[in-house]
Amino acid sequence: MTAPNPHYQVHGNIAVITLNNPPVNGLGLATRRAVTAGLAQANADKTVVAIVLTGAGKAFSGGADIKEFDTPQAMQEPNLLSMILAIEHSAKPVVAAIHSVCMGGGLETALGCHYRVAAPGCNVALPEVKLGLIPGAGGTQRLPRVLGVEAALNMIVSGEPVKSELLASLPGQKLFDKLAASAESLMEEALAFAQSIADVRPLPLVRNLKCKHPQGDAYFQFARNMVKGMAKNYPAPLKCVDAVEAATKQKFEAGMAFEISTFMGLMMTSESRALRHLFAAERAASKIPDVPADTAQRAIKRIAVIGAGTMGGGIAMNFLNAGIPVKMLEAKPEALERGVATIRKNYEAQVTKGKLKQDKFEQRMALLSTTLSYDDLRDADMVIEAVFEDMGVKKAVFQELDRVMKPGAILASNTSTLDLDQIASFTLRPHDVVGTHFFSPANVMKLLEVVRGKATAKDVLATVMALGKKIKKTSVVSGVCDGFIGNRMIEQYGRQAGFLLDEGCTPAQVDKALEKFGMAMGPFRMGDLAGNDIGWAIRKRKYVEQPGVKYSKTADLLCELGRFGQKTGAGWYDYQAGKRDALPSALVEKMVADNRASLGITPRKIGDEEIVQRLVFAMVNEAAHILEEGIASKSGDIDMVYLTGYGFPIYRGGPMHYANEIGLFNVVQAMQRFAQNPLDDAAIWTPAPLLARLAADGQTFN
Repeated sequence: MTAPNPHYQVHGNIAVITLNNPPVNGLGLATRRAVTAGLAQANADKTVVAIVLTGAGKAFSGGADIKEFDTPQAMQEPNLLSMILAIEHSAKPVVAAIHSVCMGGGLETALGCHYRVAAPGCNVALPEVKLGLIPGAGGTQRLPRVLGVEAALNMIVSGEPVKSELLASLPGQKLFDKLAASAESLMEEALAFAQSIADVRPLPLVRNLKCKHPQGDAYFQFARNMVKGMAKNYPAPLKCVDAVEAATKQKFEAGMAFEISTFMGLMMTSESRALRHLFAAERAASKIPDVPADTAQRAIKRIAVIGAGTMGGGIAMNFLNAGIPVKMLEAKPEALERGVATIRKNYEAQVTKGKLKQDKFEQRMALLSTTLSYDDLRDADMVIEAVFEDMGVKKAVFQELDRVMKPGAILASNTSTLDLDQIASFTLRPHDVVGTHFFSPANVMKLLEVVRGKATAKDVLATVMALGKKIKKTSVVSGVCDGFIGNRMIEQYGRQAGFLLDEGCTPAQVDKALEKFGMAMGPFRMGDLAGNDIGWAIRKRKYVEQPGVKYSKTADLLCELGRFGQKTGAGWYDYQAGKRDALPSALVEKMVADNRASLGITPRKIGDEEIVQRLVFAMVNEAAHILEEGIASKSGDIDMVYLTGYGFPIYRGGPMHYANEIGLFNVVQAMQRFAQNPLDDAAIWTPAPLLARLAADGQTFN
């Protein structure tokens, strides 16, 4: 009886066990059972003299099956350790035929085999550190034995993939017994190799190889000093050093026990839980509940961008980098010239730093063309508008696009707050309209908010999500509301920051508390970077023209002084020409104090914990409304927006994951305390119905 998955075949007198669990042959329970069953079958067959283990499709194995993360199945027998032991204990030699992807548990499985034959171009890695873990199935104990301590530790601490041919070239390496001539000839060469070593005894085991570093303790102290400087808030990198050191000082079984104990300890840390959440959320973000994975996509071969300013130029660079021709439109020739010059300058800076080769720079610039006429955009498959954030301006642009763009072209708006459905109504093809909210600088920031209007066609959504992947963005779908996901939440964050100034804080105190928490920058430094005039325009539209919302007027006073931030050399902080250092401003601190006095408020001392909780919990509550309204389909999408677009600390997993870690009951209790503050807006602290229900039931966001 043959094992169903992976499948088992005999080629002459060589058994072949093929991992077959698409897309990357994850080592789930069914796969582990089939491997051990295949080993038993091969060992029981007297005609079989050796075994080849390989992977179907585009991977040898990417490691653990992500569907089993944090489930009992991951430890069900045979678990990964038991499967590797079964390979080691095979009475007949097992040859790993490695190709394409060999990572994590996949590499640990290969290290458990008696021999390894690799195809060139294979990506080899132990990436567990990126999940806040160390390898847990022998990676820290076996890899140093075949690569040498330094090369192995570098791979384990970085988690980055290394090409098989580079590893094969390392002096003294014992990872690969043979490097195949090509990926196409791998199986033929692996079968021939298995035949050649079929009678060799004793069978070689990696665990029996010696593992030492000539400098011993001195090397590991040096390694710890280096890793400590980079690890910051992550415990796993230093634990990697400890585990590899154990491989050099303890017998194999003791080193394995240390590795497993360390792995299990790290599994319980908040940092690892956050990183595992990020891993799953990033992959889930691309899945849209009512848009099937096989939805036909529109061909996007040419892009048009309206606007050659900072945002338009940055958007254009994303597509130039991906090899897609871009035609950029502006109203005036001098604006086009400035835009092209900025793009050129950005690329030249990359060339100077050695990050971009001259020929690539020239290829990208050759893909860029410009025009002053909408009529020249007729051949574009997709156009992205990046003009001033004003509905009247958007209307004029989209009416022109509706006139000139060919049938089936996607019309996208880079609006950050405006009503996409209203924008779509300016055309006779609202089904072709979608929001593509890039974050500044657009050529650097990873996040792309894809805004789905009520009429946006499913194939448009599928096309834009795939295009986001092509230009290396993390794309998250948002429904239509004022500010979408990110800016709608950041509004409440900013309102709380303003109230804190009124109550006794300085901008620097608020920023320092949030940066100590882990934010890339606090709200006031962020405002100076983005431009305080942008927030001012939004407040005029939302608060002044539609009165009734309580907010601090301090930011308006700042803008009335013309202090718009870094671009004017003065904002919440002072800036020196050519420098980005934010220097506390005596003028601003006096302005804050004077405004506080005019309101009759006696300042009080406010601690960091209250500052952080008020800003973060205000966002969480707004996010709960967003989930309940269906603007976001899952809490992980909200976390991805904040992790990739707003500088939320990765090791905290995003605002929703962080709230789960704190406990939603505790979040609601804190909100009830904040609601008693007469200087705050009690409406902010009324728990969203979803948050209230989950907290009452002891549940979490999911």
